[in-house]
Amino acid sequence: MRVLATGTFDLLHPGHLAYLEQAGQLGDELYVIVARDKRSEKRIVVPEEQRRRMVGGLRPVDRAVLGSEDDMFRPVVGIDPDVLALGPDQEWDEYEIRRRLGERGLDTEVVRVERYEECGLCSSSEIVERVLELFG
Repeated sequence: MRVLATGTFDLLHPGHLAYLEQAGQLGDELYVIVARDKRSEKRIVVPEEQRRRMVGGLRPVDRAVLGSEDDMFRPVVGIDPDVLALGPDQEWDEYEIRRRLGERGLDTEVVRVERYEECGLCSSSEIVERVLELFG
């Protein structure tokens, strides 16, 4: 079974790894779509190709690709996943995503992975806050 995870993956941290490890356990092959710089609603620190390479180098990931700049579902159709794994803090509505995948002819199960155990600096915002504390 092919699993797909998505995200920005800026300032990689243990929360990202936990999400990808849990997603990878849902199937045999884990693909990851990394958000494009222009497409993300967040301010990006690390350029998209560097983020893609970093994510692709993580043990649970079989293949990391950049998303589309104009149609977020185009690479999903190309990957044709059996499962789309949403992260615990991603604000996507599972039912809406499932409906939109169906419109593209995909019968993809959409699941949300569980929240990981909290740890120090397990989110990008925690990392930014810490950097500002130390150097800001």
